[in-house]
Amino acid sequence: MSVPTYDRFIEPILRFLASKPQGALAREAHEAAAEALDVATEDRQELLPSGTQPIYKNRAGWAHDRLKRAGLSSSPRRGYWQLTDQGRAFIAKHPGNLLPKEVEQLAIGFMDVRLRPPPSGESLASSELTKPLPPSSAIASPDDRLGEALAELRRSVASELLETLVSVSPTYFESIVLDLLHRMGYGASRSDLQRVGGSGDAGIDGIISLDKLGLEKVYVQAKRWQSVVGRPEIQAFYGALAGQRANKGVFITTSGYTSQAIEFARSVERIVLVDGPRLAELMIDHEVGVSARTLKVPKLDSDYFDEE
Repeated sequence: MSVPTYDRFIEPILRFLASKPQGALAREAHEAAAEALDVATEDRQELLPSGTQPIYKNRAGWAHDRLKRAGLSSSPRRGYWQLTDQGRAFIAKHPGNLLPKEVEQLAIGFMDVRLRPPPSGESLASSELTKPLPPSSAIASPDDRLGEALAELRRSVASELLETLVSVSPTYFESIVLDLLHRMGYGASRSDLQRVGGSGDAGIDGIISLDKLGLEKVYVQAKRWQSVVGRPEIQAFYGALAGQRANKGVFITTSGYTSQAIEFARSVERIVLVDGPRLAELMIDHEVGVSARTLKVPKLDSDYFDEE
């Protein structure tokens, strides 16, 4: 048989994780679901059109994405899945096979639910990552459906990025931020971006030289935080800039900013703020920690057939 659609993977993964109270590796869940669905060995070799991943693992991953959005499962660390208390309660209420309508609700009923709650304060990301996904429609054109799929993929990768970023060390996060800024065009070479974070850093984690002589610099503060960043932290960064006689600074965090922090940054003009959603958006756009594949969409070239 061919690899079932991702909704068919939802219940096998749910049942498997219920048998593992302490959680399990994602690859173990992939195999357990494939076994439960009788996916043949040869079918497990079938790859996505991009050739990057077996189809059954991809569909198992999307099934778990739906379970996470429904609040039934979680990823306490990368590559590791575990049911939540809500998930265990759901299993207790459904000892028998799920009804088709229950599977459908898990598959499409929670697509608008964010895997990470939005940070407090005003969002700094574009509307592409923050607006609700449009409901799937059978009458949508193929181009519309393609756009919806790309938007969902982008949202999913952004959530994964933020989950991963909060788990890296503060030192490595500072390096990631500098890699991103370099990919965005700051500094002639990567060596023009220096990490200086650590004890005694005076509120400065990185320095970007915009010219070869280092006469013009941008100072960077990188906070791998889950709590919201308030005005006091931005004022302290402003003070650190003044101490360096600098007039350009970038403050980047994995969380968000209070409205007072945003208002202060706007009032002094020399500070640019980047919150978690905007950081994920920039990393996707500039392919930092993210790989992209080219999708060829055929379209008739009517000019070719013009005989005149």
